[in-house]
Amino acid sequence: MRPFGALFFGRLGDLVGRKYTFLITILIMGASTFVVGILPTSDQIGIIAPIVLIILRLLQGLALGGEYGGAATYVAEHAPHGRRGFYTSFIQITATAGLFLSLLVILFTQLAVGPDNFRAWGWRIPFLLSIVLLGISVWIRLQMEESPAFQKMKAEGKHSKAPISEAFFQWKNAKVALFALLGLVAGQAVVWYTGQFYALFFLGQVLKVDSFTTNMLVAWSLVLGSGGFVLFGWLSDRIGRKPIILGGCLIAALTYFPLFKLLSAEANPDLHKAHQTIAVRVVTDPAGCSFQFNPTGTARFTAPCDIAKAALARASVNYRVETAPAGTVATVHIQGQPPLPANSPTFARDLAAALTAAGYPAASNPSVVKMSSPFDIFREQPAVLIGVLTLLVIFVTMVYGPIAAALVELFPTRIRYTSMSLPYHIGNGWFGGLLPATSFAMIAQTGDVYYGLWYPIVIALMTVVIGTFFVPETKDRDIYAEDDK
Repeated sequence: MRPFGALFFGRLGDLVGRKYTFLITILIMGASTFVVGILPTSDQIGIIAPIVLIILRLLQGLALGGEYGGAATYVAEHAPHGRRGFYTSFIQITATAGLFLSLLVILFTQLAVGPDNFRAWGWRIPFLLSIVLLGISVWIRLQMEESPAFQKMKAEGKHSKAPISEAFFQWKNAKVALFALLGLVAGQAVVWYTGQFYALFFLGQVLKVDSFTTNMLVAWSLVLGSGGFVLFGWLSDRIGRKPIILGGCLIAALTYFPLFKLLSAEANPDLHKAHQTIAVRVVTDPAGCSFQFNPTGTARFTAPCDIAKAALARASVNYRVETAPAGTVATVHIQGQPPLPANSPTFARDLAAALTAAGYPAASNPSVVKMSSPFDIFREQPAVLIGVLTLLVIFVTMVYGPIAAALVELFPTRIRYTSMSLPYHIGNGWFGGLLPATSFAMIAQTGDVYYGLWYPIVIALMTVVIGTFFVPETKDRDIYAEDDK
């Protein structure tokens, strides 16, 4: 829904103004979030509960589609010339600050009510508390003045009467949006999602670190690394937006493999050792295997090959696939253990036992990093992990800190809100948002727990190439003396 929100609210912002559009988006976002907290369960109202939940999530995506473009445009159009990178970097820090604050609220709520109560009803508390933030946000936005650039354009009668058509159906503007998407935002999105959200997924789902420890590790890395947003936003006013954004994409692409392997070695040493020493094979007819891309979680992969691959991927097992004659039922061969046919009714139980017997760590693996308080960071294992995660966050700050200023400066005032919002939300909502599902499918397909990293690496490198040759440097542009010709 984010791109649709970008079009709807972007058009509204270019027609009637930044301030009032900005007010509508926060009301939709805040109200939808609060209602999740009071939504009855499916036991109480049946199928209506998940339907309403999906509608609320769609409304959140719609509002978010208009929220970011409005914030970036509003702040940039108020910022002094030569300081837009610094001013807009404070918008960029709020995404990470929001994640950090949400982690704190969840952690403190879990500690206050206990894990069982949190699963039963305590999860609602953070949603309900959001109403306080909504009230504060609405009050602040009511006090704000309209953007001076928009007021000037409106007074001179130079505003666009059809922002969507002008932005995306006139090639001179559409090509700028396309290059902004592929040469700036796509790479920024995958680096951002990898450094913050995929790191969470990798620690919890692949390395089997408990949720409290995972959240604590990521929270500390956000605290230590988030100053980079302002630093790189400020630096982009001096040396340019492109060198920092594209440099961050390039450094991230070159270092992801060693950094994530270091995460494995420190977070779960026994699992890391098993990856290197225990041979596992899936012998199957490739025609019976699917690419298990399942972003909505509704697809069902029931062929024996798919069952075997998914089970091994969920167990974080490295394996290789060997081709068997057509019609062969997939079997799993674990070093020193008898073959396991994937169509056996006891396959899941047999697989777990065989992996443990071969040397893969059991669920109670004592080598997995575990934190019981925030001050456990002073132990060696958490300290190294926080260092790696902080480095991933610094990559995020490089690509994300200057992006708002770069996008604002690419487009004229008359279509700025619309033009910058769509590439931003396609990039982040689709290129970034599909990263976990795509990476899992790539892991299951290849049997390599690190193979999913190729998704952000390839997109980041694509952005470096396209951005270098097709995206102009914009730091010295005067966004007031533009186009309105």
